[in-house]
Amino acid sequence: MPKRSTVIAASALAAVLVIAGAVTALTVGGQASAAKTTVTVRLWDDQVAKAYEASFVAFEKKNPDIDVTVTVIPWADYWTKLRTDVAGKNVDDVFWVDGGDYPAYADAGALLNIDRALGADAAAGWSPAVVKQYTRDGVLWGVPQLADPGIAVYYNADLLAQAGLTPADIADLHWDPTGAADTLLPALKKLTKDTNGKRADSPGFDGTSLAQYGYNAGYDLQAMLLNYVASGGAAFQDGEEYSFASPKGTAAFAYLVDLINTAHVAPSAADTNTNGDFSRDQFLQGKMALFQSGVYNLANVNDGASFAWGVTRLPAGPAGAVSGVDGIVAAGSTSSAHPAETKRVLEWLGSSRGSSYIGANGSASPAVTAAQADYTAYWAAKKVDIRPFYDVLKNGSAPAIMGGGWPAADNAMRPLLQEVFLGRTPVAEGVKAAQDAANAAVAK
Repeated sequence: MPKRSTVIAASALAAVLVIAGAVTALTVGGQASAAKTTVTVRLWDDQVAKAYEASFVAFEKKNPDIDVTVTVIPWADYWTKLRTDVAGKNVDDVFWVDGGDYPAYADAGALLNIDRALGADAAAGWSPAVVKQYTRDGVLWGVPQLADPGIAVYYNADLLAQAGLTPADIADLHWDPTGAADTLLPALKKLTKDTNGKRADSPGFDGTSLAQYGYNAGYDLQAMLLNYVASGGAAFQDGEEYSFASPKGTAAFAYLVDLINTAHVAPSAADTNTNGDFSRDQFLQGKMALFQSGVYNLANVNDGASFAWGVTRLPAGPAGAVSGVDGIVAAGSTSSAHPAETKRVLEWLGSSRGSSYIGANGSASPAVTAAQADYTAYWAAKKVDIRPFYDVLKNGSAPAIMGGGWPAADNAMRPLLQEVFLGRTPVAEGVKAAQDAANAAVAK
């Protein structure tokens, strides 16, 4: 997505000098216009970027001396570029960070202390869970923007009907690593077809050549791993130490891996390991029946699905249906050349008016509590029932990843777990190796 730009029109435009990131002077009709400062904002979400575009139009009317530009960098490239740009002090004035990555930037002194910049009282209007997630050493390190509720399952109603199923049939699914009380896998077999049209519960089914997937099992921390581990009765972390290789945690991993490599009801890890959007795209193309994800994909599904769809509850495991929760903040760069203007942008993003645009266009669930009603109203008007994302939280929730060692831990565990999902490494062996590698990376 291109950066926003301000269009300047005048009958006598003598000269225009634009210096990005600095105060600019314009001469129009022989008169000097108001000086402008450009404040740059970086994020990875196209849908929220559209909301920001509208929000900053309103902001600029109230703050005519500031021009805000928005840059979207895809998730696949976001963190590599952010590390490089922060190290080179060439990063945007405001940029998104997630719960696993922000501690490293906070500890390095790259993030503004929000309590000091905006005042400790500002947090009273923000989601307490997100404030807690981004508070480290007693300091809040970002302005809460998104407060995701739980994970749920999007379904393709047409594919359900073709398999002889209704939304009611998938409203209370259970997974069981022993198989005794498993209702998820039988449903997924009915919803999976090979290229010859045979379903996975039919004789002659060819699991090596799929035309329709039942489900998006794969290496996806937020949509899959945290939820399966917690629903299996295990913990992904114990404090800041990784603990997912417990017997119950390993059983949860094994169940997911078997959906891919034994039952063949989900895409190959060769596709999902290398493309985080593969399953979402298959669902939008009508080639996947059930797509487990969060509200961060609501706008994508609403805009991209050409079939009847809905949302149902997360499948329950041995410990019930337990979902992970997460939030996103906008951080201020300590290397900004214009901290006063950056502070005003952060104040706007943390205000009910500034954040209302996020909820009003349905792009995400705002972390500014006063703006959350706009989000609910948007989807109610679309006749989309979003209660499954919230109802699952009545069972408790799995905490987001904690600790400053997450980037190193992720780099250490990811390739090992990807091999497990590919079926190249035995589950117990690979999961234990990944846990050990993650903890060793944090300890360095």
